Amino acid sequence: MTDIIILLIVAVIIGFALKGSIKHFKGEGACCGGGGKGLIQGRGKKVLEHDKMGEIILHIEGMHCDNCRRSVIRALNQIEGVSAEVNLKKKQAVVSYDRPVDERRLEQAVEHVGYTVSSVEKR
Repeated sequence: MTDIIILLIVAVIIGFALKGSIKHFKGEGACCGGGGKGLIQGRGKKVLEHDKMGEIILHIEGMHCDNCRRSVIRALNQIEGVSAEVNLKKKQAVVSYDRPVDERRLEQAVEHVGYTVSSVEKR
């Protein structure tokens, strides 16, 4: 009887662990100190001061959750003349700009918050 109780407890623990892991790898769970509501929710998208000149797409490795996405958005949006949107599932940031912007500076901003830019496309 004691063995059955112990097996049930272990099964429940494994079930919760699997559920959390699945959510994590889908990008839905808490990760990297995040989870829940974020720092930039409710603020909306950063609005450019002038007409958009173009877009740069950064392909980013290492993002797993909404907190990762918010960190990248925050880092890119701190750059003058840049407004970023990040798609976690596509692992990319679409950066709109209203003045000339150095692609290397965008890469450095992403790398500074702990992620890797694997490629850059200019539209």
